[in-house]
Amino acid sequence: MPPPPMKLKQSSASASSTKQSLTTTATSAQEARLLVRETLRISATLASSAPSQSHAQPPKQHLPQLLHHDQDFVGSSFRLICCEEIDGRRWNYVAEPDSSSSSATTFKKGSFRALSLHSPQPPLDGLMSFVRSYVVPEGFPDSVIPSYVPYMTWRALKHFFGGAMGVFTTQTLLNSVGVSRNTSASGAVAINWILKDGAGRVGKMLFARQGKKFDYDLKQLRFAGDLLMELGAGIELATAAVPHLFLPLACAANVAKNVGAVTSTSTRTPIYKAFAKGENIGDVTAKGECVGNIADLLGTGLSILISKRNPSLITTFALLSCGYVLSSYQEVKSVVLHTLNRARFGVAVDAFLKTGRVPSLLEGNLKENVFNFPWVKDGPVVLGPRFKDAFQEPSVYIAIEPFFEKEKYVVTYNPSKGKVYALFKDQAKSDDILKAAFHAQVLLHFMQLSYNSQHLYQKDKKDEFLNFEPTAKDLEACIVESCNMVSTSYGIFKSKAKEQGWMMSEAHLNPGRARLIQ
Repeated sequence: MPPPPMKLKQSSASASSTKQSLTTTATSAQEARLLVRETLRISATLASSAPSQSHAQPPKQHLPQLLHHDQDFVGSSFRLICCEEIDGRRWNYVAEPDSSSSSATTFKKGSFRALSLHSPQPPLDGLMSFVRSYVVPEGFPDSVIPSYVPYMTWRALKHFFGGAMGVFTTQTLLNSVGVSRNTSASGAVAINWILKDGAGRVGKMLFARQGKKFDYDLKQLRFAGDLLMELGAGIELATAAVPHLFLPLACAANVAKNVGAVTSTSTRTPIYKAFAKGENIGDVTAKGECVGNIADLLGTGLSILISKRNPSLITTFALLSCGYVLSSYQEVKSVVLHTLNRARFGVAVDAFLKTGRVPSLLEGNLKENVFNFPWVKDGPVVLGPRFKDAFQEPSVYIAIEPFFEKEKYVVTYNPSKGKVYALFKDQAKSDDILKAAFHAQVLLHFMQLSYNSQHLYQKDKKDEFLNFEPTAKDLEACIVESCNMVSTSYGIFKSKAKEQGWMMSEAHLNPGRARLIQ
């Protein structure tokens, strides 16, 4: 049974003013636009103050601003569906009811809109926010101790002077190997070499924006970095075939290799920390790097011996690359981490639903997929998305929201994207986020079962259930079934996961910042 329509509280003066405005006949396009702006301003202001008295009404300069063309809304009356907040910025989602239908939860197709409840961010603030996303950790300054700022200031100055010296030292080295000091060749070659290295540093800087992924998806990033190292080596090899393209190819190779280097550096400490017992992380790190350097020297010696026999360059490179990639894959697979990131969380929940048991640390790590690269889109479960990504139509949200009235989250399935979405309410705490992630995995399990039952005799399943579009009734049935399952099994799952030694933290699941304001 569909829930009753949402009603917005209005004062008698505001309601009569709105009614009078809507019944006034617009005599020109300019007057029509003014009418719509005023109507939306009153409606959205009332809606933003109705859900909670704890949220202050936005100041006058932050009144709603329409994100779409005003002409689309002339003569329309909209109903508030939901209010969303991301990092202090708010949006109201509204839709126009279908007057031809007797149902209060039916809306006109294509009328679903987002109203911004804040002024556009000034260009300078937007630029500073973009820069901060590269140079300071997430949550700065609360996420670091006060000494972080002076340390990074002096570190930046050190690298500034070091970069300046690099041009002169490179030119000196080139002179030492035979490039004449009296010609401009040494300067040109030195500049080209510096440009090549500079491109690599830019690539390293851009990839550093992955931020917290180095903490929870470190296996995936480590393996992706090693693949980029091999890609860079392959591009360097290609310069022999097209020497006139040395600079662009060398720059591209250095970008790939520097990105690989930053992933290796950023994931090194968490991996060594997983092996250390007690306070010996420094010793474990030092010995691990020593083993790597010894192996590197031995490999360099072997390559010198092989090169004296003039082997096929392409064949040798192919064999060595295969050995490198295979070793890298086995390296990351052998790491046993105690935390449940999204990949390991999915493995644990899936095993729990199928067998009733939570996999051990070793089993869960071995089954983790390390091919989920950072540049690939989100997997089948998305945590903390925007409201507009999770719901195509407002009627879907209105139909399933009552099932989550007592929860601090809402879980749904979007057939157009083939993904399960878990949206968080503004009061959601750590355990609520973990429960939402568990619920999302449970709903995904039931959606897959529903798909398999409807395509039992279908032999070709190339896209699996990515194009699966269940009816509203089927989706509602799956959500009800998942709610029943979560209410009885979430506590059992947490208990069994703790017994196996898993550490459950919402931080390792990396939930988005979007919140639904109730």
